[in-house]
Amino acid sequence: MTSICNNFNGKRTKALLLGSGELGKEVCIELMRMGVYVIACDKYENAPAMQVANDFAVINMKDKEELRALIHKVEPDYVIPEIEAISTTTLVELEESENLNVIPSAKAANITMNREAIRNLAANELDLPTSPFFFASSLEEVKDNIHTVGYPCIMKPVMSSSGKGQNTIRNEEDIERAWIDACTSGRGGEARVIVEGFVKFDREITLLTISACDGIHFCKPIGHRQEDGDYRESWQPEILDDELMIECKRIASQVVKSLGGYGLFGVELFICGDSVIFSELSPRPHDTGMVTLISQDMSEFALHVRALLGLPIGEITFIGPSASAAVVVEGRGNDLTYSNLKDALSVCKSSQIKIFGKPSVDGHRRLAVTLARANNVDEALDFAKQMRSKIGVEVK
Repeated sequence: MTSICNNFNGKRTKALLLGSGELGKEVCIELMRMGVYVIACDKYENAPAMQVANDFAVINMKDKEELRALIHKVEPDYVIPEIEAISTTTLVELEESENLNVIPSAKAANITMNREAIRNLAANELDLPTSPFFFASSLEEVKDNIHTVGYPCIMKPVMSSSGKGQNTIRNEEDIERAWIDACTSGRGGEARVIVEGFVKFDREITLLTISACDGIHFCKPIGHRQEDGDYRESWQPEILDDELMIECKRIASQVVKSLGGYGLFGVELFICGDSVIFSELSPRPHDTGMVTLISQDMSEFALHVRALLGLPIGEITFIGPSASAAVVVEGRGNDLTYSNLKDALSVCKSSQIKIFGKPSVDGHRRLAVTLARANNVDEALDFAKQMRSKIGVEVK
Protein backbone atom coordinates (compact mmCIF):
# COMPACT_ATOMS: atom_id res chain seq x y z
CA MET A 1 0.00 0.00 0.00
CA THR A 2 1.23 3.47 -0.84
CA SER A 3 0.85 5.55 2.31
CA ILE A 4 -1.40 8.58 2.40
CA CYS A 5 0.70 11.67 1.84
CA ASN A 6 -0.57 13.98 4.58
CA ASN A 7 -2.49 11.64 6.92
CA PHE A 8 -4.93 14.44 7.68
CA ASN A 9 -6.32 14.27 11.23
CA GLY A 10 -8.34 17.47 11.40
CA LYS A 11 -12.07 17.84 12.01
CA ARG A 12 -13.14 18.61 8.44
CA THR A 13 -15.51 16.17 6.79
CA LYS A 14 -13.51 13.45 5.04
CA ALA A 15 -14.49 11.31 2.07
CA LEU A 16 -12.61 8.24 0.87
CA LEU A 17 -13.12 7.82 -2.86
CA LEU A 18 -12.66 4.20 -3.93
CA GLY A 19 -11.89 4.51 -7.63
CA SER A 20 -10.21 7.54 -9.15
CA GLY A 21 -11.03 7.50 -12.86
CA GLU A 22 -12.78 10.18 -14.89
CA LEU A 23 -16.10 9.79 -13.08
CA GLY A 24 -14.40 9.80 -9.71
CA LYS A 25 -12.50 12.94 -10.69
CA GLU A 26 -15.74 14.86 -11.26
CA VAL A 27 -17.18 13.56 -7.97
CA CYS A 28 -13.98 14.67 -6.21
CA ILE A 29 -14.27 18.18 -7.65
CA GLU A 30 -17.88 18.47 -6.49
CA LEU A 31 -17.01 17.18 -3.00
CA MET A 32 -14.23 19.74 -2.66
CA ARG A 33 -16.62 22.50 -3.75
CA MET A 34 -18.70 21.54 -0.71
CA GLY A 35 -15.69 21.78 1.62
CA VAL A 36 -15.08 18.04 1.93
CA TYR A 37 -11.51 16.74 2.35
CA VAL A 38 -11.05 14.01 -0.28
CA ILE A 39 -8.67 11.05 -0.27
CA ALA A 40 -8.65 9.47 -3.74
CA CYS A 41 -7.76 5.79 -3.91
CA ASP A 42 -7.00 3.51 -6.85
CA LYS A 43 -4.71 0.64 -7.84
CA TYR A 44 -2.25 2.92 -9.69
CA GLU A 45 -0.62 6.29 -9.04
CA ASN A 46 -1.58 9.55 -10.72
CA ALA A 47 -5.12 8.44 -11.50
CA PRO A 48 -7.38 11.31 -12.65
CA ALA A 49 -9.08 11.99 -9.29
CA MET A 50 -5.73 11.90 -7.47
CA GLN A 51 -4.64 14.88 -9.54
CA VAL A 52 -7.30 17.10 -7.92
CA ALA A 53 -7.84 15.45 -4.51
CA ASN A 54 -6.44 16.61 -1.18
CA ASP A 55 -4.66 13.31 -0.71
CA PHE A 56 -4.35 9.86 -2.24
CA ALA A 57 -3.64 6.20 -1.57
CA VAL A 58 -2.68 3.35 -3.87
CA ILE A 59 -3.86 -0.12 -2.85
CA ASN A 60 -5.42 -3.25 -4.26
CA MET A 61 -9.03 -2.46 -3.38
CA LYS A 62 -10.04 -6.09 -3.92
CA ASP A 63 -7.73 -7.12 -1.07
CA LYS A 64 -9.80 -7.26 2.13
CA GLU A 65 -6.94 -6.54 4.51
CA GLU A 66 -5.51 -3.64 2.48
CA LEU A 67 -8.93 -2.04 2.17
CA ARG A 68 -9.75 -2.52 5.83
CA ALA A 69 -6.37 -1.05 6.90
CA LEU A 70 -6.85 2.00 4.69
CA ILE A 71 -10.35 2.69 6.04
CA HIS A 72 -9.13 2.40 9.63
CA LYS A 73 -6.23 4.76 8.90
CA VAL A 74 -8.35 7.39 7.15
CA GLU A 75 -11.43 7.15 9.42
CA PRO A 76 -13.63 8.69 6.72
CA ASP A 77 -17.05 10.22 7.24
CA TYR A 78 -18.06 8.87 3.82
CA VAL A 79 -16.78 5.93 1.77
CA ILE A 80 -17.74 6.45 -1.86
CA PRO A 81 -17.27 3.47 -4.22
CA GLU A 82 -16.75 4.76 -7.75
CA ILE A 83 -15.78 1.51 -9.46
CA GLU A 84 -16.83 -2.14 -9.10
CA ALA A 85 -13.40 -3.76 -8.49
CA ILE A 86 -13.65 -3.44 -4.70
CA SER A 87 -13.98 -5.93 -1.84
CA THR A 88 -17.59 -4.96 -1.18
CA THR A 89 -17.93 -7.73 1.42
CA THR A 90 -15.42 -5.77 3.51
CA LEU A 91 -17.64 -2.70 3.22
CA VAL A 92 -20.65 -4.73 4.30
CA GLU A 93 -18.77 -6.09 7.33
CA LEU A 94 -17.54 -2.65 8.39
CA GLU A 95 -20.94 -1.07 7.84
CA GLU A 96 -22.50 -3.66 10.15
CA SER A 97 -19.76 -3.83 12.81
CA GLU A 98 -18.41 -0.26 12.85
CA ASN A 99 -21.23 1.84 11.37
CA LEU A 100 -19.13 2.70 8.31
CA ASN A 101 -21.01 5.17 6.11
CA VAL A 102 -20.89 3.66 2.61
CA ILE A 103 -22.54 5.55 -0.27
CA PRO A 104 -25.30 4.88 -1.05
CA SER A 105 -25.04 1.74 1.12
CA ALA A 106 -22.77 -1.28 1.40
CA LYS A 107 -25.73 -3.43 0.38
CA ALA A 108 -26.10 -1.46 -2.85
CA ALA A 109 -22.38 -1.65 -3.63
CA ASN A 110 -22.30 -5.38 -2.93
CA ILE A 111 -25.43 -6.35 -4.85
CA THR A 112 -24.88 -4.24 -7.94
CA MET A 113 -21.30 -5.38 -8.59
CA ASN A 114 -22.65 -8.92 -9.02
CA ARG A 115 -24.98 -9.54 -11.98
CA GLU A 116 -26.45 -12.55 -10.23
CA ALA A 117 -27.41 -10.60 -7.12
CA ILE A 118 -28.91 -7.59 -8.92
CA ARG A 119 -30.80 -9.77 -11.40
CA ASN A 120 -32.24 -11.92 -8.62
CA LEU A 121 -33.28 -8.78 -6.76
CA ALA A 122 -34.97 -7.29 -9.82
CA ALA A 123 -36.59 -10.39 -11.26
CA ASN A 124 -37.31 -12.57 -8.24
CA GLU A 125 -37.74 -10.20 -5.29
CA LEU A 126 -39.18 -7.12 -7.00
CA ASP A 127 -40.86 -8.96 -9.90
CA LEU A 128 -39.58 -6.43 -12.45
CA PRO A 129 -39.60 -7.33 -16.16
CA THR A 130 -36.16 -8.53 -17.37
CA SER A 131 -34.72 -10.50 -20.27
CA PRO A 132 -34.87 -14.33 -19.98
CA PHE A 133 -31.74 -15.59 -18.22
CA PHE A 134 -30.00 -18.36 -16.30
CA PHE A 135 -26.76 -18.70 -14.35
CA ALA A 136 -24.13 -21.39 -14.81
CA SER A 137 -20.90 -22.50 -13.14
CA SER A 138 -19.63 -24.91 -15.80
CA LEU A 139 -19.50 -25.32 -19.56
CA GLU A 140 -21.74 -28.36 -19.29
CA GLU A 141 -24.32 -26.39 -17.30
CA VAL A 142 -24.41 -23.75 -20.04
CA LYS A 143 -24.94 -26.37 -22.74
CA ASP A 144 -27.66 -28.09 -20.71
CA ASN A 145 -29.67 -24.89 -20.17
CA ILE A 146 -29.07 -22.72 -23.22
CA HIS A 147 -32.30 -23.97 -24.80
CA THR A 148 -34.23 -22.01 -22.13
CA VAL A 149 -33.14 -18.67 -23.65
CA GLY A 150 -32.44 -19.78 -27.24
CA TYR A 151 -30.08 -18.42 -29.89
CA PRO A 152 -28.78 -15.79 -30.22
CA CYS A 153 -27.99 -15.00 -26.60
CA ILE A 154 -25.33 -13.18 -24.58
CA MET A 155 -22.92 -14.63 -22.05
CA LYS A 156 -21.36 -12.38 -19.39
CA PRO A 157 -19.28 -13.02 -16.27
CA VAL A 158 -21.39 -12.43 -13.16
CA MET A 159 -18.68 -9.98 -12.06
CA SER A 160 -17.20 -7.66 -14.70
CA SER A 161 -17.68 -4.19 -16.16
CA SER A 162 -17.30 -2.21 -19.42
CA GLY A 163 -18.17 -5.21 -21.57
CA LYS A 164 -15.24 -7.36 -20.38
CA GLY A 165 -15.86 -11.04 -21.08
CA GLN A 166 -19.17 -10.36 -22.84
CA ASN A 167 -19.89 -12.39 -25.98
CA THR A 168 -22.79 -13.10 -28.31
CA ILE A 169 -23.55 -16.80 -28.80
CA ARG A 170 -25.19 -17.48 -32.15
CA ASN A 171 -24.88 -21.25 -32.26
CA GLU A 172 -23.49 -24.22 -30.32
CA GLU A 173 -20.00 -23.71 -31.75
CA ASP A 174 -19.74 -20.30 -30.00
CA ILE A 175 -20.42 -21.61 -26.49
CA GLU A 176 -16.95 -22.85 -25.47
CA ARG A 177 -15.16 -19.75 -26.80
CA ALA A 178 -17.57 -17.47 -24.91
CA TRP A 179 -17.20 -19.55 -21.73
CA ILE A 180 -13.39 -19.34 -21.78
CA ASP A 181 -13.45 -15.57 -22.37
CA ALA A 182 -16.00 -15.00 -19.60
CA CYS A 183 -14.00 -17.04 -17.09
CA THR A 184 -10.71 -15.28 -17.89
CA SER A 185 -12.17 -11.75 -18.08
CA GLY A 186 -14.37 -11.71 -15.00
CA ARG A 187 -13.23 -10.31 -11.67
CA GLY A 188 -12.09 -12.58 -8.90
CA GLY A 189 -11.43 -15.58 -11.14
CA GLU A 190 -14.94 -16.92 -10.50
CA ALA A 191 -16.14 -19.40 -13.13
CA ARG A 192 -19.77 -18.28 -13.10
CA VAL A 193 -21.74 -16.59 -15.86
CA ILE A 194 -25.14 -15.20 -16.71
CA VAL A 195 -26.61 -16.18 -20.07
CA GLU A 196 -29.31 -13.80 -21.30
CA GLY A 197 -31.76 -14.19 -24.14
CA PHE A 198 -31.74 -11.42 -26.73
CA VAL A 199 -34.20 -8.64 -26.13
CA LYS A 200 -35.55 -7.08 -29.31
CA PHE A 201 -35.47 -3.55 -27.96
CA ASP A 202 -36.06 -0.34 -29.86
CA ARG A 203 -33.91 1.80 -27.59
CA GLU A 204 -31.64 1.50 -24.57
CA ILE A 205 -31.71 4.33 -22.07
CA THR A 206 -30.15 5.44 -18.82
CA LEU A 207 -32.50 7.01 -16.29
CA LEU A 208 -30.40 8.85 -13.71
CA THR A 209 -32.33 8.46 -10.46
CA ILE A 210 -31.43 10.39 -7.31
CA SER A 211 -32.43 9.32 -3.82
CA ALA A 212 -32.13 12.35 -1.53
CA CYS A 213 -33.49 13.75 1.70
CA ASP A 214 -36.26 15.49 -0.25
CA GLY A 215 -37.36 12.37 -2.13
CA ILE A 216 -36.69 10.60 -5.42
CA HIS A 217 -35.69 12.73 -8.41
CA PHE A 218 -35.12 11.92 -12.08
CA CYS A 219 -33.07 13.50 -14.84
CA LYS A 220 -34.40 13.47 -18.37
CA PRO A 221 -33.77 10.08 -20.05
CA ILE A 222 -30.41 9.58 -21.76
CA GLY A 223 -30.03 7.59 -24.96
CA HIS A 224 -26.71 5.97 -25.78
CA ARG A 225 -24.78 3.80 -28.21
CA GLN A 226 -22.46 1.04 -27.07
CA GLU A 227 -19.61 -0.73 -28.82
CA ASP A 228 -18.03 -3.90 -27.42
CA GLY A 229 -20.15 -3.40 -24.31
CA ASP A 230 -18.78 0.08 -23.62
CA TYR A 231 -20.37 3.49 -24.17
CA ARG A 232 -19.35 5.54 -27.21
CA GLU A 233 -21.97 8.31 -27.46
CA SER A 234 -24.86 9.51 -25.35
CA TRP A 235 -27.53 12.15 -25.78
CA GLN A 236 -30.20 13.84 -23.70
CA PRO A 237 -33.14 13.87 -23.82
CA GLU A 238 -34.25 10.56 -25.28
CA ILE A 239 -37.91 11.35 -25.89
CA LEU A 240 -40.45 8.94 -24.37
CA ASP A 241 -44.23 9.21 -24.33
CA ASP A 242 -45.92 9.81 -20.99
CA GLU A 243 -46.89 6.19 -20.30
CA LEU A 244 -43.39 4.87 -21.01
CA MET A 245 -41.89 7.60 -18.82
CA ILE A 246 -44.19 6.66 -15.94
CA GLU A 247 -43.18 2.99 -16.26
CA CYS A 248 -39.47 3.84 -16.40
CA LYS A 249 -39.78 5.91 -13.24
CA ARG A 250 -41.76 3.15 -11.51
CA ILE A 251 -39.12 0.52 -12.22
CA ALA A 252 -36.20 2.82 -11.35
CA SER A 253 -37.69 4.08 -8.11
CA GLN A 254 -38.64 0.57 -7.00
CA VAL A 255 -35.12 -0.86 -7.37
CA VAL A 256 -33.43 2.27 -5.97
CA LYS A 257 -35.66 2.27 -2.87
CA SER A 258 -34.98 -1.42 -2.30
CA LEU A 259 -31.21 -0.79 -2.26
CA GLY A 260 -31.48 2.14 0.14
CA GLY A 261 -29.26 5.09 0.93
CA TYR A 262 -28.73 8.51 -0.60
CA GLY A 263 -27.00 9.12 -3.90
CA LEU A 264 -27.39 8.96 -7.67
CA PHE A 265 -28.12 5.67 -9.44
CA GLY A 266 -27.63 4.97 -13.16
CA VAL A 267 -30.58 2.74 -14.08
CA GLU A 268 -30.32 1.08 -17.51
CA LEU A 269 -33.57 0.15 -19.23
CA PHE A 270 -34.67 -1.38 -22.56
CA ILE A 271 -37.58 0.23 -24.39
CA CYS A 272 -39.45 -2.45 -26.31
CA GLY A 273 -42.43 -0.97 -28.10
CA ASP A 274 -44.83 0.08 -25.36
CA SER A 275 -43.07 -1.90 -22.61
CA VAL A 276 -39.98 -1.34 -20.44
CA ILE A 277 -37.47 -3.99 -19.36
CA PHE A 278 -34.94 -3.59 -16.54
CA SER A 279 -31.32 -4.19 -17.63
CA GLU A 280 -28.72 -3.14 -15.05
CA LEU A 281 -28.00 -0.54 -12.38
CA SER A 282 -24.95 1.31 -11.03
CA PRO A 283 -25.19 2.95 -7.57
CA ARG A 284 -23.04 5.86 -8.71
CA PRO A 285 -22.67 8.32 -11.61
CA HIS A 286 -22.87 6.62 -15.01
CA ASP A 287 -20.52 7.07 -17.96
CA THR A 288 -23.42 7.86 -20.30
CA GLY A 289 -24.37 10.61 -17.84
CA MET A 290 -21.29 12.67 -18.66
CA VAL A 291 -23.60 14.49 -21.07
CA THR A 292 -25.12 16.20 -18.00
CA LEU A 293 -21.92 18.25 -17.69
CA ILE A 294 -23.36 20.44 -20.45
CA SER A 295 -27.09 19.64 -20.50
CA GLN A 296 -28.14 20.49 -16.93
CA ASP A 297 -27.52 23.16 -14.32
CA MET A 298 -26.41 20.38 -11.93
CA SER A 299 -24.42 17.53 -13.46
CA GLU A 300 -24.91 13.95 -12.31
CA PHE A 301 -21.78 14.41 -10.19
CA ALA A 302 -23.12 17.49 -8.41
CA LEU A 303 -26.42 15.69 -7.83
CA HIS A 304 -24.64 12.63 -6.40
CA VAL A 305 -22.66 14.77 -3.96
CA ARG A 306 -25.64 16.82 -2.82
CA ALA A 307 -27.64 13.68 -2.19
CA LEU A 308 -24.92 11.78 -0.32
CA LEU A 309 -24.23 14.77 1.92
CA GLY A 310 -27.89 14.74 2.95
CA LEU A 311 -28.71 17.97 1.09
CA PRO A 312 -31.92 18.60 -0.85
CA ILE A 313 -31.90 18.37 -4.65
CA GLY A 314 -34.76 20.76 -5.37
CA GLU A 315 -35.40 21.41 -9.05
CA ILE A 316 -33.06 20.09 -11.76
CA THR A 317 -32.96 22.58 -14.64
CA PHE A 318 -32.46 21.13 -18.11
CA ILE A 319 -30.57 23.62 -20.29
CA GLY A 320 -31.04 22.10 -23.74
CA PRO A 321 -30.56 19.11 -26.10
CA SER A 322 -27.01 17.83 -25.69
CA ALA A 323 -24.70 14.96 -26.56
CA SER A 324 -21.37 13.42 -25.59
CA ALA A 325 -18.81 11.39 -27.55
CA ALA A 326 -16.09 9.32 -25.90
CA VAL A 327 -12.55 9.72 -27.22
CA VAL A 328 -11.14 6.17 -27.22
CA VAL A 329 -7.51 5.64 -28.21
CA GLU A 330 -5.53 2.53 -29.03
CA GLY A 331 -1.79 2.31 -28.33
CA ARG A 332 0.86 1.74 -25.68
CA GLY A 333 2.80 4.40 -23.84
CA ASN A 334 2.82 6.91 -20.99
CA ASP A 335 3.57 10.08 -22.95
CA LEU A 336 0.25 11.43 -24.21
CA THR A 337 -0.07 14.57 -26.35
CA TYR A 338 -3.39 16.15 -27.39
CA SER A 339 -3.74 18.38 -30.46
CA ASN A 340 -6.33 20.25 -32.56
CA LEU A 341 -8.40 21.23 -29.53
CA LYS A 342 -9.03 24.68 -30.99
CA ASP A 343 -10.50 23.16 -34.16
CA ALA A 344 -12.65 20.79 -32.13
CA LEU A 345 -14.06 23.56 -29.94
CA SER A 346 -14.84 25.64 -33.03
CA VAL A 347 -17.36 23.09 -34.31
CA CYS A 348 -20.22 24.69 -32.37
CA LYS A 349 -20.79 27.54 -29.93
CA SER A 350 -21.89 25.45 -26.94
CA SER A 351 -19.09 22.92 -26.63
CA GLN A 352 -16.69 21.47 -24.05
CA ILE A 353 -13.82 19.01 -24.00
CA LYS A 354 -12.96 17.08 -20.85
CA ILE A 355 -9.51 15.45 -20.94
CA PHE A 356 -9.38 12.97 -18.10
CA GLY A 357 -5.65 13.04 -17.37
CA LYS A 358 -5.09 9.29 -17.51
CA PRO A 359 -1.32 8.76 -17.33
CA SER A 360 -0.92 5.93 -19.84
CA VAL A 361 -2.50 3.72 -22.48
CA ASP A 362 -2.11 -0.03 -22.82
CA GLY A 363 -4.47 -1.19 -25.55
CA HIS A 364 -7.82 0.63 -25.80
CA ARG A 365 -8.54 3.39 -23.29
CA ARG A 366 -11.09 6.19 -22.96
CA LEU A 367 -9.09 9.39 -22.53
CA ALA A 368 -11.53 12.27 -23.04
CA VAL A 369 -15.08 13.22 -23.89
CA THR A 370 -16.51 15.88 -26.20
CA LEU A 371 -19.72 17.66 -25.22
CA ALA A 372 -22.06 19.74 -27.38
CA ARG A 373 -25.40 21.49 -26.93
CA ALA A 374 -27.59 22.45 -29.89
CA ASN A 375 -31.15 23.07 -31.08
CA ASN A 376 -31.97 19.36 -31.12
CA VAL A 377 -30.41 16.03 -30.14
CA ASP A 378 -29.43 14.99 -33.67
CA GLU A 379 -27.55 18.24 -34.21
CA ALA A 380 -25.84 18.00 -30.82
CA LEU A 381 -24.76 14.41 -31.48
CA ASP A 382 -23.37 15.34 -34.89
CA PHE A 383 -21.40 18.20 -33.31
CA ALA A 384 -20.00 15.97 -30.56
CA LYS A 385 -18.86 13.36 -33.09
CA GLN A 386 -17.31 16.02 -35.32
CA MET A 387 -15.41 17.37 -32.34
CA ARG A 388 -14.14 13.91 -31.50
CA SER A 389 -12.92 13.34 -35.05
CA LYS A 390 -10.81 16.51 -34.93
CA ILE A 391 -8.96 15.72 -31.69
CA GLY A 392 -5.53 14.22 -32.18
CA VAL A 393 -3.92 12.02 -29.52
CA GLU A 394 -0.30 10.88 -29.84
CA VAL A 395 0.77 8.01 -27.58
CA LYS A 396 4.48 7.35 -27.08
